[in-house]
Amino acid sequence: NMRKQTFRWLLTLLISAVILSACGTAKPAESTVPESEAGSSSNNALSGTISVSGAFALYPMMTVWAEEFQKLHPDVQFDVQGGVAGKGMTDTISKAVDIGMISRKIKDEETAQGIFWVAVTKDAVFPLVSANNPVAADLIAKGITKETFNKIFVTGEIKTWGEVVGKPEIKDEIHVYTRSDSAGAADIWAQFAGGKVQADILATAIGVNGEPALVDTVIKDPLGIGFSNLNSVFDVSSGKLVPGGLVPPIDANENGTVDGADEYYQSKAEAVTAVSSGKYPSPPSRFENLATLGKPDGLKLAFIQWILTDGQQYLDAAGYVPLTPDQQTESLNKLK
Repeated sequence: NMRKQTFRWLLTLLISAVILSACGTAKPAESTVPESEAGSSSNNALSGTISVSGAFALYPMMTVWAEEFQKLHPDVQFDVQGGVAGKGMTDTISKAVDIGMISRKIKDEETAQGIFWVAVTKDAVFPLVSANNPVAADLIAKGITKETFNKIFVTGEIKTWGEVVGKPEIKDEIHVYTRSDSAGAADIWAQFAGGKVQADILATAIGVNGEPALVDTVIKDPLGIGFSNLNSVFDVSSGKLVPGGLVPPIDANENGTVDGADEYYQSKAEAVTAVSSGKYPSPPSRFENLATLGKPDGLKLAFIQWILTDGQQYLDAAGYVPLTPDQQTESLNKLK
């Protein structure tokens, strides 16, 4: 009858309204857009704080990575402190920070304490003298051999700038500078110069605390020689040599002359190309590593995986050398 038909009609409308309402409040399907492209989308749930400390060599790059990662994950905060590789390792082992920036090889005793590490980029240490060095023109023309660096930095046999360039009549004394703090740059430079660790650098060398101070001290001393990371000897903004500084060429083939752009680097671009192509010797080129206490998980893992994938695109502009595909894969596989 009419009453039953009206009831059925109202019931149908009610059921339809319930179905439509349910559809309107249902959780949307997970986005298929990769996280790197999704930005701060609603399915992005990463949050928390990541604390990092360690090597000056990696500090400028880490600040870029932190900034870019935070754009994708606004609820993630960073506390990044530059210093030395030794402090980064100590802080990581003591759980004072989540991630350590280590600009040298990881030692067996550190892995024995639970340190896990992956390589994230490549960098290099360069020799540095003052642009006002009394034999600057000869250094540029002839370069310095590995054997000569050994006799300057490790054995101390060469004591004057005249001996370096084959002009014994020049008696200006060489002032050798090194780092007084535990530094990956000092370790790798000692290895290049024929030693094994930082302590093998000449005991009479003048110790300077911190990379910026070492660079500043050397360029202000016409008789000084030291070493520093690529991103310290070349100005970050201009890409040119730090004002007042000179990178003496390494005469890699020991032929007594500098073979143009293959050995004499006047810009960051030239230096990066040399490191990337393998023309610059290794050591003093080296891998930069990130260390954690135990294999990373959660937020730490997500950040390091991003560094090894999307994060590699920011290395070139910052003056660092990206990992090769094989090196990238090797580091990512360690995280699994």
